Amino acid sequence: MAWYVVRRFALAVPVLFGVSLLVFLWVRALPGGPAQGLLGERADPAAVEAVERQYGLDRPVYEQYGRYVGSLVRLEFGQSITSHQPVLSEIARRFPATAELTAAAMLFAVAAGVPLGVLAAKRRQTWVDQASLVGSLIGISIPIFFLALLLKYVFAVRLGWLPSIGRLDALLSLPHPTNLYTVDALLAGDWEAFADVLRHLLLPAIALGTIPLAIIARITRAAVLDVISEDYVRTARAKGIARRLVDRRHILRNALLPVSTVVGLQTGLLLSGAVLTETVFAWGGIGTWIYDAIRFRDYPVLQGGILFLAVLFLLVNLLVDLSYALIDPRVRYR
Repeated sequence: MAWYVVRRFALAVPVLFGVSLLVFLWVRALPGGPAQGLLGERADPAAVEAVERQYGLDRPVYEQYGRYVGSLVRLEFGQSITSHQPVLSEIARRFPATAELTAAAMLFAVAAGVPLGVLAAKRRQTWVDQASLVGSLIGISIPIFFLALLLKYVFAVRLGWLPSIGRLDALLSLPHPTNLYTVDALLAGDWEAFADVLRHLLLPAIALGTIPLAIIARITRAAVLDVISEDYVRTARAKGIARRLVDRRHILRNALLPVSTVVGLQTGLLLSGAVLTETVFAWGGIGTWIYDAIRFRDYPVLQGGILFLAVLFLLVNLLVDLSYALIDPRVRYR
C-alpha cells in the first residue's frame, strides 16, 4: 500500500501543474483586472498602471507564470490584493469554518441517508420505498439557497429556536487556537459556548447536507439491492444466522464500497466551498472568500485558493481509495 500512496502522490504533481496553468490563464481571461476591481471602473489610468506595476501585472504573461510557479515551489501563495494579507494565512483562518460545516453536513447526510437507503431496499416496492424516492427527488431538486432561506424563516424568524447567521453569539467570548469553534469550545471547557456553536451549526448543516443525503440514500438503496440477491447472502440466511448479523456483515459491508465513493466525492465538493449556504448564513468560509476574489479579480487569492482546493480534493480521493481496503479485505493495493 505504501508504494501505491507514493505513486498517487507522484501522479498528483502533473495534475496540480495543469490546474495551476489553467487557473492562471483563466483568471487573466476574465474581463477587467485587479486594479479595476480595487480602484473601480472609473479609476485614474495612472493609478491603475501603478497598481499593475506594484504586483507585476505589467510584465509578460510567461514571466508572471514563471514567478508564480517559483513561489509555489517555495510554498508561497502570494498576498491578497484587497486585504493585503498572505493567502496562506487567509486559508488558515477561513478553511476551518468550511471544514466544520462540511463535517456537520456530511455527518447529517450519512447518518440519515444510509439507514434510509437500507430501509428502502428492504421494503422495496412498498410505500416506504416510494416515499424515500419522492423525498430523495425533492432533496436533489430543491435549490440550496431556497431551502436555507426557508429554514431561516421557520426556525429562526418564526419560531426563534435557532440563530440565523454567524458561528457564535456575539456576547460570548471564546479563544480560537484552531478556528474550529466546536474544538475550541471543548479545549476551553466552555460548555455554554459549545452548545451555542452547535445551535449556529445546525441550520446550515441541514441545508448543505440535504443534497448529499438524497444522493447517498439512492446509492445505498441500489447497492443493497445488488447485494441482497447474492448467493452468499442467501446461504447465510439458510444457515440460520441472525438477520441483524447478516445485514451488518454480509449486506451492509459489501454495499459500502459505492457509498464510500459517493461520500468522498460529496465531501470534496463541499470542502471546495458552499458559496450559497455560507452567504445565506454569513458563515465566512472558503466559498464566500473565493466568490469575493472573483468579484474583485484578486489573482493571488484565486490562484492560491483554487490550487489549495485541488490538493484537498486529491487527498480526499486518495483517502476514499484507501478506505476500500478497510471495507473489503479482498481489495489489495500494490
